[in-house]
Amino acid sequence: MNTLSVDLGERSYPIYIGGNLISDPQYLAPHIRGRKVMVVSNETVAPLYLDMLMAALSEFDASSLILPDGEEYKTLETVNRIFDALLEQHYDRHATLIALGGGVIGDITGFAAATYQRGINFIQVPTTLLAQVDSSVGGKTGVNHPLGKNMIGAFHQPQCVISDTDTLDTLDDRELSAGLAEVIKYGLINDKGFFSWLEDNMQLLLQRDPHTLTRAIQLSCQHKADIVAADEKEQGKRALLNLGHTFGHAIETGMGYGRWLHGEAVAAGMLLAAALSNAMGWIKASDVARIETLLKLAGLPVRAPSSMSAQQFVDLMSVDKKVIDGTMRLVLLQDIGHAIITDEFDPDRVLEILDEYRENA
Repeated sequence: MNTLSVDLGERSYPIYIGGNLISDPQYLAPHIRGRKVMVVSNETVAPLYLDMLMAALSEFDASSLILPDGEEYKTLETVNRIFDALLEQHYDRHATLIALGGGVIGDITGFAAATYQRGINFIQVPTTLLAQVDSSVGGKTGVNHPLGKNMIGAFHQPQCVISDTDTLDTLDDRELSAGLAEVIKYGLINDKGFFSWLEDNMQLLLQRDPHTLTRAIQLSCQHKADIVAADEKEQGKRALLNLGHTFGHAIETGMGYGRWLHGEAVAAGMLLAAALSNAMGWIKASDVARIETLLKLAGLPVRAPSSMSAQQFVDLMSVDKKVIDGTMRLVLLQDIGHAIITDEFDPDRVLEILDEYRENA
């Protein structure tokens, strides 16, 4: 078991990474404030791990709420179901919510925790690779809106993150690949050596080699923890974590939430960002090819959907949290391992890239 820390002063918290953690009370109990606990999960994950987690909570007054599975349920209506359950069962400000599931469950449970009685504690127990390496760490919570992804939310840090790597054994191949997109992102924005390591070890990751997966999770979480500690509320450096996300969120919104997995949309978005970076003269064509090769090796899409026009993309990208005073900013690459946040790009080149890097283009 490895332990990392997200250093936020009095609000610092640990990330536990290892096997057989869900069933061990020692990782949960120290981070639960009161007696009442509610576990929020979904119809896919609950049959696999809920009983195990509830057994580890035997000393607490614990209940559970099972929600439908899918990005299309990441809505205010679903969060209201959590509020209903909390109020019906008289949960107070000392209660703790536990998110057992992937990124959707983590985001909506965290948002419910951030807003119920103006803020209660919560714990992240991520069960997908994407959630373990990215969404469970850093305190971003929220829901989608029909006009834009993650546009309603709050920063609310968990008390701890318990990443049980055994849960990845039940993850389907598509979800595993989606998580690898976020792993690759860390190499692209911050660590050229890690990117090279991923090139050398991608087959082992796809084969779910425990040692290789644990190392990838640990290195990804360390990068995320360092960036969050430096810029918790995304006033600067933390926005680098959004490489590919402005393009990717446009795909998710334009195609309908749930059609593309988040990691799939981010993968296509990262290649679009790399192609634009090359068009601006910042990285070499060989770097774009290298990025494309690794994404393909990970089983990820590398083209935008053919059903979306370039103008539809740009319209959806304009509804983005990095737009300031009407000016769009993007995370682009000056090298593999060196990302920047910039508005200094040619909008016409964006349209050209969106036309060139489309399915069947």
